[in-house]
This record gives sequence, C-alpha cells and structure tokens, in this order.
Amino acid sequence: MIHGKEKTFTISELAREFDVTTRTIRHYEEQGLLAPERRGQHRIYSPRDRIRLLLTLRGKRIGLTLQEIRELFNLYDATNDL
Repeated sequence: MIHGKEKTFTISELAREFDVTTRTIRHYEEQGLLAPERRGQHRIYSPRDRIRLLLTLRGKRIGLTLQEIRELFNLYDATNDL
C-alpha cells in the first residue's frame, strides 16, 4: 500500500511477512513498541513500524524482554531527538 510518498503496510501484510499473528502485532502495539496510524478501524503501519517489528522479533529471538526492547527503542529515539 502507498500512503503519500512512502509505502505503508496493513497488519495482515506484516503478519504474513514475519510469520506472526495479527494478535502478536496488536500486543506489541499495546506494549508501545509500534505506533501505527489509525484510519477508523484500520491500522496503517509505516516503514518505521515495520523495522521496529523486525527488531522486536530479533530481540525476542535472542532472549530480550519486551521491556528491554522498549528501553532500546527509547534510547535510540532520545539520541535522534538531539
């Protein structure tokens, strides 16, 4: 899906691409790891959300908790805000 000039993704597309359930993606969103745009009932995921999902899944695979992954994202965001 193209939104403006950047490609966007639906929850179903990301679930298929990363072989996870939509429920898993919604859980990561509830935990503050993803922040999709909302259009009514639809979630629109940006390339940033896609990368964060990829990094979250990699972090889980190496044994990080969701809290630790969130802290890493917060550190990254803080250094990019400078």
